[in-house]
Amino acid sequence: MSQSQVQNKDNIHSLDANWRDDALDLELNYGMQTIAVRAGQHRTDEGEHSEAIFTTSSYVYRSAVDAAGHFDGTKTGNVYSRHTNPSVRTFERRLAALENGERAVATASGMGAILTMCLAYLKAGDHLLAANQLFGSSIGLFNNYMAKFGVEVSYVDCFDNDAWANAVQPNTKVIYCESPSNPLAQICDIGYLSQLCKANDILLVVDNCFATPALQRPLDLGADVVIHSATKYLDGQGRVLGGALVGSDKLMQEAFTVIRSGGISMSPFNAWVFTKGLETLKLRMQAHCSNANQVAEFLVNHPNVSTVHFSGLSDHPSHELTKRQHHMKDGFGAIMGFEVKAKGTHDPKSAAWHVIDSTQMVSITNNLGDAKTTITHPATTTHFRLSAQERAEAGVKDGLIRLSVGLEDVEDIIKDLARGLDSL
Repeated sequence: MSQSQVQNKDNIHSLDANWRDDALDLELNYGMQTIAVRAGQHRTDEGEHSEAIFTTSSYVYRSAVDAAGHFDGTKTGNVYSRHTNPSVRTFERRLAALENGERAVATASGMGAILTMCLAYLKAGDHLLAANQLFGSSIGLFNNYMAKFGVEVSYVDCFDNDAWANAVQPNTKVIYCESPSNPLAQICDIGYLSQLCKANDILLVVDNCFATPALQRPLDLGADVVIHSATKYLDGQGRVLGGALVGSDKLMQEAFTVIRSGGISMSPFNAWVFTKGLETLKLRMQAHCSNANQVAEFLVNHPNVSTVHFSGLSDHPSHELTKRQHHMKDGFGAIMGFEVKAKGTHDPKSAAWHVIDSTQMVSITNNLGDAKTTITHPATTTHFRLSAQERAEAGVKDGLIRLSVGLEDVEDIIKDLARGLDSL
């Protein structure tokens, strides 16, 4: 049995002590799909089969003494749903088991998870080293707010290991990256970054939103904290907002303290939606990836596409690295960027807009990770608040389109993209 399997088994025991004995034989080492369906459920005395939704803001105590014990820590249990809630706890336990983490902490949104990370692990005088290739709102948070409160922030190309090493300072406390990144789906060498961080007493935080634990487990590769925008693939149908952090008990307790004090809490209903979404995560990601591989092949062979940013292509510079880091065969994710050629009267931006506007089925929206294929123009949507220089450093060109490949028939996705590409 591998070390990760042993850890996975231990997670099931530690996280699911409240399961009824007939729900799952905890002595067996279960696979990911079983964990996704079963892990973390707390059944009440009613014996419900599906997970319950605990829509309550507070909890009743047996006596004044009992209430005092819950507040002073001599007793364990729920105090207030800003702190803990059984529905949220089920989602946290299931996600932690899937990521091979000791604990997960849920937040109100993906950006709420990133803010929680900053508040938990950084203070004035510290240095945050991040990849250039990040979601625009993450860069805005770091530059406009963390810098405002005395945290030094700098950026390097995510795939340049020498640049990461050269940018480390004595006060560097966190290295932060997305892998794959938004919107170019670029890949970081998580194993290398882990070694760099351990040698310099730095926390490695990896946003695993695009890959999800169905494709990649950064903690197994040496990361300290995993970040999720649960809004994306963990839900999978674009219904609710949420985020999460996963890691060791110690690091998650620091994050939990921020959430408890700051109120960046996930709602019980949203947690229930995410819990149900996790049940089909692996199956959905298999289908997403299969479609994405075919769409990428179509795009790379289209005469009006100049570049396709997708590590599933065999000539992509991070193809082999992705195969090492992603454990699902042919699982390269379903987010890609592609650049269209400026032809005729079209400049790069108007060419990209033409392709986007020519779609009839694909949804023009900035969300991703949905069952529905979505398309957007990053330079004027997700990254429009960045300066021209910041967009250039992130590789966000005017002709770039970001595509989140959904679960429709792949022939229909390709046909819809071809409308605009063929008519440039």
